Amino acid sequence: MVKQSIFGRIAQLAKANINTLLDQAEDPQKMLDQMVRDYTNNIAEAEAAIAQTIGNLRMLEDDHAEDVKAAQDWGSKALAASRKADEFRAAGNTADAQKFDNLAKVAIQHQMSSENEAKAAEPTIATQNEVVERLKTGLDQMKGKLNELTAKRNELVARAKTAQAQTQVSDALKSIDIMDPTSEVARFEEKVRREEARVRGQQELAASSLDAQFNQLEDLGEQTEIEARLAALKQGAPSAALGTGTGQPAAAPAVEEADADRR
Repeated sequence: MVKQSIFGRIAQLAKANINTLLDQAEDPQKMLDQMVRDYTNNIAEAEAAIAQTIGNLRMLEDDHAEDVKAAQDWGSKALAASRKADEFRAAGNTADAQKFDNLAKVAIQHQMSSENEAKAAEPTIATQNEVVERLKTGLDQMKGKLNELTAKRNELVARAKTAQAQTQVSDALKSIDIMDPTSEVARFEEKVRREEARVRGQQELAASSLDAQFNQLEDLGEQTEIEARLAALKQGAPSAALGTGTGQPAAAPAVEEADADRR
């Protein structure tokens, strides 16, 4: 009954609708862990019960072996007593011969009793051997199921953690979409562009001011030349008005007068 109750619980656990249990559980991982613990405990109980059954079988086998040996020993004693009786009878000692024949009969009775006990135990031993083999096979299958359950638990836990991580990543991505940091970067980039444009404007303004200063210098030089030519005209140097550009308007007339004198 003990073995049957253990295997009954294991069978019920194996036939349970795991998906329904997990759907109803508040924490599926804890549910799976508890199932593994229950299955492991039940297997431990089954191992203890099977070990006891095997122990009982071995005791039956030992008793059977003792009965077989006892039958052999009593058979040897019966043979020895019978031969001794034959020796006394051959010697004419009928009384001793009868005595040893009686001893042989007693030994034969013990031999038959041991043989009967051994023969009576053989069907039980055969049946128990079959039971033990089935129990061993069932235990191996249960251990295999436990390995499958443990592997499935680990797989489901890993998948659950992966799904949780994916959910966190998805939520993070949604947060990024709502508060996109690239917009902040874009605003900063626009600010940098405006600053760069301002610097270029200042550079262009500085360059135009420098050109204006050079233009003023050119205008001043032209005005100076005009004043110089006007002064030359007033001093009687008409060639200065023609723009000889010598910078010495009074020299040319003197040379021309010297040439006239030589002619």
